[in-house]
Amino acid sequence: MNSDYCEFCHIISGETTADIVYQDEAVTAFWDRSPAAPVHILVIPNIHIPSLNEAKMEDAELLGKMVLCAQRLAENQAVANRGYRLVFNIGPEGGQTVYHLHLHLIAGKRLPIFHG
Repeated sequence: MNSDYCEFCHIISGETTADIVYQDEAVTAFWDRSPAAPVHILVIPNIHIPSLNEAKMEDAELLGKMVLCAQRLAENQAVANRGYRLVFNIGPEGGQTVYHLHLHLIAGKRLPIFHG
């Protein structure tokens, strides 16, 4: 983990409290403190990666674990069959505010449709 202050690294280490719903050797998941929906859980890697832009090919398995963890959490929260959104925010224009890679699991209400 990064020795500089990182809010999410401190959550992983237990130095900062969070409502953790899942943790293993690779990922930690906890409720977002500013939820955008009734279900808003963040899934983060236990190693410090500032954003998806800094992820490497050797992180592919870890990224897959993050997505599958979010899938299991959607099932546990009884929203998997109703639908949910998984979001990575990358960089300032992408809405990233904490520079530790994190995946948002958002569900529990009808979400606006993005048109491409």
